[in-house]
Amino acid sequence: MKKIEHIGIAVKDLDVSNQLFTTLFGKPPYKTEEVKTEGVKTSFFKSGPNKIELLEATNSESPIAKFIDKKGEGVHHIAFAVDDIYAAIKRLQKEGFTVLNEIPKKGADNKLVAFLHPKSTNGVLIELCQEIA
Repeated sequence: MKKIEHIGIAVKDLDVSNQLFTTLFGKPPYKTEEVKTEGVKTSFFKSGPNKIELLEATNSESPIAKFIDKKGEGVHHIAFAVDDIYAAIKRLQKEGFTVLNEIPKKGADNKLVAFLHPKSTNGVLIELCQEIA
């Protein structure tokens, strides 16, 4: 793992949360996009080298909708940048971590992503991210 790539925060209303974080950081999100395959709309903020991703569900079956129903708004995941997501998945599986999607999928912000189950990571959903070339 190279670094923390971003912290994902589940929100009920992206527009309201964008206003809040724009006020907090003193600047608007640098990017917004919808990831239809995951049922989310996202926005990204930068604070120095750090990034925050806000995630709003676009349908009731979205993982974000289910998360908010269970736990409310808040930190959803921590994402780590990796150079080779396929090698990282293999290594982590050998170490005993439960990988939720063994084949990486296209995520937001031009990334390939895979997730580690929170039951194998002390209750924290971990996202692995590799920049798409």
